[in-house]
Amino acid sequence: MSSRTLRALALAAAALVSATTLTACGDDAAGAGGEATSLRLGYFPNITHAPALIGVKNGLYQQALGSTTFEAKTFNAGPAAIEALFSGAVDATYIGPNPAINGWATSKGTALKIIAGSTSGGAGLVVKEGINSPADLKGKKIATPQLGNTQDVALRAWLKQNGLTADQQGGGDVSVLPQDNATAVQAFAQGAIDGAWVPEPNLSRMVLESKGKILVNEKDLWPGGQFVTTHLIVKQEFLKEHPDTVKKLLQGHIAAEKYIAGDKAAAQKAVNEQLAALSGKPLKDEILSAAFQNLTFTNDPIASSLYTSAKHAEDVGLLKPVDLKGIYDLGPLNELLKADGQPAVSDAAA
Repeated sequence: MSSRTLRALALAAAALVSATTLTACGDDAAGAGGEATSLRLGYFPNITHAPALIGVKNGLYQQALGSTTFEAKTFNAGPAAIEALFSGAVDATYIGPNPAINGWATSKGTALKIIAGSTSGGAGLVVKEGINSPADLKGKKIATPQLGNTQDVALRAWLKQNGLTADQQGGGDVSVLPQDNATAVQAFAQGAIDGAWVPEPNLSRMVLESKGKILVNEKDLWPGGQFVTTHLIVKQEFLKEHPDTVKKLLQGHIAAEKYIAGDKAAAQKAVNEQLAALSGKPLKDEILSAAFQNLTFTNDPIASSLYTSAKHAEDVGLLKPVDLKGIYDLGPLNELLKADGQPAVSDAAA
């Protein structure tokens, strides 16, 4: 993460710890297990956040939350969503693994809990013709969504594993240029960059619209092709004060996952309509279909891949060694899954 982002997170984490201490010293009876009057949920306008897109579009969260007011906010990448969680702008958010890890580390385990999985797969390195191996990337410009985000860490770890350097200032064997997804798609189309490690639907857009090719499909780097791309986190303070509201949020999340599993065509349509509402423009049918085929939607947070992602971030100098014990709270999710006849999920590292 950039020094600016780290400073912002550190300040926000200090404020969070201070606020938590004050609450503990005062009268907290009003928050003991009660319902929240409102819940603000963050998510990203891309297909890797399909459960959130559907949950918002179809009113599944509001239906589950009942009288609790629901508000949704969108972000481009994880570090911005974490800053919003720290500052109190959102109470929960869908996010990738590495920003969640950074948030946990910066707050010394006080800021957040991972409460559900959401999405596996759907990310990789798209490059222009003529780049056929890691060695061909020397001297090239490759984009990622944001310094320290999940795809940024994945690219830097893969480059290092293949003997290539890339520093946080854009130098080294490969120039890594963090920029938002829309900018990267346009830059690739115009030839301003040589490739990008991006999530869907940007990966499919670069392939189908700009004749890019997939040099690395990230699922090929993980056991069984499964790795966490998106999961759901909640602010610890909110979880402690309003566990019933968090459980209702999870009910909405489970309903969205079931909707996707039950009718892929309807799910794709709902996702595209919500993307159009957010961006003003729907995805082309071929891009929508290709992106969905590259993704798996699951309540399982695939915890083992989170621990590996943390190691990757350490290896590339974006994270100091961190103890992730306690980062998950899957009890409420497993309670709901059991009641629904679905298998429990695990927070095991392996």
